[in-house]
Amino acid sequence: MADKKRQKKGQLPPGVKGPNRQQPQTPRPQNPRQPEGNPRGHVERASFPLLTRLLAVPRWLLVVLIASCLLVGLSLTGPLAILGSLFLLIVATFLGWLLLLSWPVLTPGRRIIRLVVVLAVTGLAVLKALGRF
Repeated sequence: MADKKRQKKGQLPPGVKGPNRQQPQTPRPQNPRQPEGNPRGHVERASFPLLTRLLAVPRWLLVVLIASCLLVGLSLTGPLAILGSLFLLIVATFLGWLLLLSWPVLTPGRRIIRLVVVLAVTGLAVLKALGRF
């Protein structure tokens, strides 16, 4: 028991790196994936202010808004079917925008699934506008 020394509070055992340990900083390129003249970079820069506003909104509110647009879009029929297709197009545009922004970090399987969802909602909006759904 005498061999073990009590360490002071906040002190780490020898050989353990703590959060205060400084790592050498290497300069990183600003955007290694995208060259400067790429249209994707323009979309990302244009989307940044909207994304920062969306991060300030509670997540549940965004989910409720998108789900309610989807529900209203699917439920409006008859003479209001055009309005329902507009709600569905709002949902498809939002999902497509998120797909575009997240495309580089998604695996091919996830890309396909999300693309199918966007195309399905867009197809439903077209069918709704034509009066066939």
